[in-house]
Amino acid sequence: MKWSIVAALLAVSAPAAFAETPKPDLARAEQLVTTVCAACHGAKGMSPIPTNPHLAGQHPAYIANQLANFKSGARQNAIMSGMAAILSPQDMVSVAAYFSQQTPPPAAGSNAELAKAGESIYRYGIASKNVPACSGCHAPTGSGIPDQYPRLAGQYPDYVYSQLRGFAAHERVNVMMNGVAGRLSDTEMKAVAEYVSGLK
Repeated sequence: MKWSIVAALLAVSAPAAFAETPKPDLARAEQLVTTVCAACHGAKGMSPIPTNPHLAGQHPAYIANQLANFKSGARQNAIMSGMAAILSPQDMVSVAAYFSQQTPPPAAGSNAELAKAGESIYRYGIASKNVPACSGCHAPTGSGIPDQYPRLAGQYPDYVYSQLRGFAAHERVNVMMNGVAGRLSDTEMKAVAEYVSGLK
């Protein structure tokens, strides 16, 4: 991916944090990942904790934007807000580039019955609830649409479920996702989370 494109996208979505066009410094990124990020997200972006997201293979602009949102307070998380507070715009782009280049997580998931229910929602939505197919934004394979929508394939089901609950409760703000998640039942959220964890 050309970093000029990423920088332009970041400048549009987070102008205050990315007024200039920072370029990734992978050596600096590796230092930051080792000392700051690895405990929660793993040295190669494979989180050892099911409630924390895998970052390996995630779209770089998405990671950098989320870090900017944590720093600005647009996205609330006590731990991540503190971590992002010490990062410069270049640090954010560098860490994002580092994680994006790591091998994405393998397919996971363990509840085949729940995943089957989730597949229907993910692929076709729920017409009676006006819930669109998740695949429209996150792609049939869960790879997401760079640089607009995150990769979900192989993500921990616990993490995906917690984010859907956060969107439904408007604890995490995104107009589209607030509406979609708000129309899902708790079981439907768990089903979708289980299904995407099995994608690769």
